[in-house]
Amino acid sequence: MTLSTPIVEHDAVAAAAWRPLCTRQDLVANSGVVALLDDAQVALFHLPQSCDGEQLFAIENRDPKSGANVIGRGIVGHLKGDLVIASPLYKQHFRLADGSCIEYPEQRLRVWPVRLNGDLVEVGMQAE
Repeated sequence: MTLSTPIVEHDAVAAAAWRPLCTRQDLVANSGVVALLDDAQVALFHLPQSCDGEQLFAIENRDPKSGANVIGRGIVGHLKGDLVIASPLYKQHFRLADGSCIEYPEQRLRVWPVRLNGDLVEVGMQAE
């Protein structure tokens, strides 16, 4: 299986500790699922057959405009050459790669490094 950049460990993540969040079986292809990581809700988006190969993204579930935890219910798509998630409430688009908002640059969602390690979905936690 060829894994794309969002799943592969980067140098910046090398110092991070990887924590299991769920299993591959918990993911829904081409859609979002939400898991709890400490006090944060993390929306996971699994794109098993994207044009760039299998991709996995971990992004904050809380919509900054409404304050509701709904990002995991958004629709994945492409906009202006970027892979995005559309918020289901106000329809603003967030880049899955870095959490930035296309329409409102002041809005941003937190993203986590994420990878598949066998059947485990792991997120990178910053070393303290």
